[in-house]
Amino acid sequence: MEKRGRGGRVTPSQTPQQMPATPRRDRRASMFEKEAFAQILRERLRESFHDVQYVEPPFDDSIADIGKEWKSALAKLKFANSYRMQPLRKFQANSVESKVQQILKESLKDVKYDDKVFSHLSLELADRILLVVKEFGFHRYKFIIKVLFIQKTGQAINVASRWIWDVAWDSWVAVKHETESFVALALVFALYCE
Repeated sequence: MEKRGRGGRVTPSQTPQQMPATPRRDRRASMFEKEAFAQILRERLRESFHDVQYVEPPFDDSIADIGKEWKSALAKLKFANSYRMQPLRKFQANSVESKVQQILKESLKDVKYDDKVFSHLSLELADRILLVVKEFGFHRYKFIIKVLFIQKTGQAINVASRWIWDVAWDSWVAVKHETESFVALALVFALYCE
């Protein structure tokens, strides 16, 4: 009986005694064989690389000027988990409050109430406040900024916020700026992310 190829035809060069020589691949070692397990681990460790570093950030106020250079150097590094459950520098509400109050006074000096202008102004103020708060360098904190404008027409208003947070590390700041025609309220929530 003759052996046929894939196409069903018998090739004239092949005879039953002569089969083409194909290189035989060794089977991959099973990880359940005791001898092969150590070899598999060695191969995997050889293929992986470990260039993870941990750099402690400079939190001294005198080094604040080189913060931008330090952050650009961090972009190139990979960090190992530090498993830090508390911040190196806690959120300081009093310093943030004074800075936000200054921003509101400067931005809203000669402004009259206009709902069309205030829709854009609230976004701009929230962005400016976020940039200023980030300059303080509270690492691992996430910030939520809310800016509200309320027209003075003799009404009362209650503003309430509800959060689930860690009382020891999370904090908030409320700053109010009042003029003849409106009240501006800026809320800054600082949430520590472990």
